[in-house]
Amino acid sequence: MDNKGAISSIKLATLILDFDGTIVESLPLKTAAFRKVFSFASPAHLDEIIAFHLENGGMSRYDKFRYIYAHILHEPLTPGQEERLASKYVSLIFDAMLTVPYVRGAEDLLHDCSRRLPLYIVSATPEGEMQEIARRRGLTKYFIRVYGSPKTKAECIREILAETGASPEEALFVGDAPNDWEAAHETGVRFVARIPPGDPDRFVGRPGVEGIVANLHELREYLRESVCSSRSHTP
Repeated sequence: MDNKGAISSIKLATLILDFDGTIVESLPLKTAAFRKVFSFASPAHLDEIIAFHLENGGMSRYDKFRYIYAHILHEPLTPGQEERLASKYVSLIFDAMLTVPYVRGAEDLLHDCSRRLPLYIVSATPEGEMQEIARRRGLTKYFIRVYGSPKTKAECIREILAETGASPEEALFVGDAPNDWEAAHETGVRFVARIPPGDPDRFVGRPGVEGIVANLHELREYLRESVCSSRSHTP
């Protein structure tokens, strides 16, 4: 656990988690799918597309498609083309998303923390698809609600604060992408970044990053004092 900022002394009342790269190790799968979807692009464009995809892990696939066509391929994107891209992408990832490994410590954290405070998923995956993945993985028992696009992550967080009555200082969002930090920063909630070992720190210079964890055992230990037990398992 890397503490980048001061740990809040305010008791945590709500825990909000991103899904891809935070609860499950799905980023390699989704990156490979993006590479296949845009395999028609030139090598230079494809490298730029993948770099954009990796830098914007918290962005919806539709927003990525629109940016890629407008700013990298410099071509118009019709609604029909957009849906074909989305359909191909889903066909490449959906079944694998049901079995992709958890981030280390995720199941322990969800089991322990869900008994002590409300948990929410806020993902950039389309909401219906995200809810079906959570249901088929047996995760819905841990979460009050599973959110997804087309709502922005900031909109979802504001809904959660309104529903729970928690102040921003009482809510923590854990994510792995700069877009996740932006949603936390916009809504005023606390933020912890998950950075897998060996990955670059994309949060350098971003204020308000309370800490960095490599896995969810580290997050669970970080939260132990205020909310979540770490007695039942050993990392």
